Amino acid sequence: MSVTDQPPSPPPAGDPREALHDRIAADSLTTRRDYLRIVATVSGGLAVGGLGVAAGILPRHGDPDDAKAPQPKKVSAQLLPGESVVFHYPDEEDRAVAVRLNDGTLVGYSAICTHLACAVLWRKDRGSEGELYCPCHEGVFDARTGEVTAGPPPRGLPKVVLTEQADGSVWAVGTAYSGESAEHGLCRQLGEDRPDLASRIGCPGAKRGAEAPDAGADATGATASADATGAADSETSGRRT
Repeated sequence: MSVTDQPPSPPPAGDPREALHDRIAADSLTTRRDYLRIVATVSGGLAVGGLGVAAGILPRHGDPDDAKAPQPKKVSAQLLPGESVVFHYPDEEDRAVAVRLNDGTLVGYSAICTHLACAVLWRKDRGSEGELYCPCHEGVFDARTGEVTAGPPPRGLPKVVLTEQADGSVWAVGTAYSGESAEHGLCRQLGEDRPDLASRIGCPGAKRGAEAPDAGADATGATASADATGAADSETSGRRT
């Protein structure tokens, strides 16, 4: 390959072209469905959409459309501190991102901005822990919590519940709405579909099924997620990809 055939390198940090580069990258990830949502809002659907969201009729940007627990999905064979991976979950049109923070904490979020559904990008070089950044309108989200720290987004990013298996692989096992904890989202999704599993991982108010053993741990932290994934994996091992 000649020098002229090589792809251009990204602009250096602080270069004005960096923002343009990020915006182009985000625009390229915006799906047709996202554009239709934006057009509907701009063309007069703002009031109707706002009422629909307030009434719980329409899904908000990034929030999962289905309240049922999605199938576990392997998103990475390994994720080291400072690394991230983009994947689709719970459906193929739903962009998500998993990040391993420098202290080893594993976090997952919808990668759809809650402002106008542009793509959210992981920026490792920004701040002490990195940040989640939407270049369309300079929206910024805290990497550890997903909450808005700058720009116009009205809500934090919905969470994706992640767990790490003994072999180091990272799995997505559930989702949460904007402003909802990962644990609450997982327990809500399991509550009706799998009450035995919800009881097994200690979800508050879960009805015990005939096959459910005693819940020995609280439904907080990684323990609940790991138990949920282990139980779900045993039922879906034949469908893993």
